[in-house]
Amino acid sequence: MVAILYNIRSLHNVGSIFRTADAAGVKKIYLCGLTPTPYDEFGKKRSQLAKVSLGAEDYIPWEKIGSARSPIATLRLIDNLKKTGYKILAIEQSKNSVPYYKFASTRRNNQKMVLIVGNEVKGLSKTILNRADKILEIPMHGKKESLNVAVAFGIVVFGIKK
Repeated sequence: MVAILYNIRSLHNVGSIFRTADAAGVKKIYLCGLTPTPYDEFGKKRSQLAKVSLGAEDYIPWEKIGSARSPIATLRLIDNLKKTGYKILAIEQSKNSVPYYKFASTRRNNQKMVLIVGNEVKGLSKTILNRADKILEIPMHGKKESLNVAVAFGIVVFGIKK
């Protein structure tokens, strides 16, 4: 499994996702759009990210793709992963989404998967959702209608893992 983090703003969320991804056995993380990398433009570790990740950014291969100005590089990445046999899974609340545990019960072992999470406020764009093979959601039972992106990533990545 690989992960795409698209336009995640918070260094804490990115660090938390790195740590969770390491624990779940994610093979690579693509940092897309405005998602910050573990290192700043001067090659210095971002302390806020490293504090939360506890060094996981040193164990999981990662790659920066595209910029905040255009989603084209991210869309190309998704298309290329799909062409190489990956099942594209987006985490988002949508009229087309299914509970993540229903997907988990039907997935095949050794299936190559990409798990995409999006911006803390805006989520994932329709353009990205249209490229997904499945849109997964976490059913909400309380008064709040969403979870923190890093928490949602953790629930789904362990929920669909076999």
